[in-house]
Amino acid sequence: MEDQVKEALEIVKAQAAVRNMTEEEINSMIKTLASGIQEVSRTAEVQQKEDQKAPVDPVRAIREKSIVCLECGRSFRVLTKKHLAKHDLTQEEYKSKWGYKKNASLVAKALARNRRKKMQEMELWKKREIKMPRR
Repeated sequence: MEDQVKEALEIVKAQAAVRNMTEEEINSMIKTLASGIQEVSRTAEVQQKEDQKAPVDPVRAIREKSIVCLECGRSFRVLTKKHLAKHDLTQEEYKSKWGYKKNASLVAKALARNRRKKMQEMELWKKREIKMPRR
């Protein structure tokens, strides 16, 4: 915000040098220009993020032993919320931005397969018998 105010002050100084301005006019012009400059910079940031190209094709980003972050191009076994927060994204925003389904897993294929196998072996959906000690 400071940069926008500084830029607005420079513009108002130039305007005040050309014509007489009241204090109210100066204050209102500074506020209007600062908010306008801030909005333009925000729009430029959003446009830049939208124009960003993926380092790899999103379909090929989820690989056997790794998943490539389409924001920074680094490889991981799991794309965590913590990593995506570094890019100011949630998992839902990341998936929608790059065209993944809402229920898509951001995990390497081999790791997902191993986790699935482990859960099948654990059979958590079955009731376990509780053995009570005899008295």
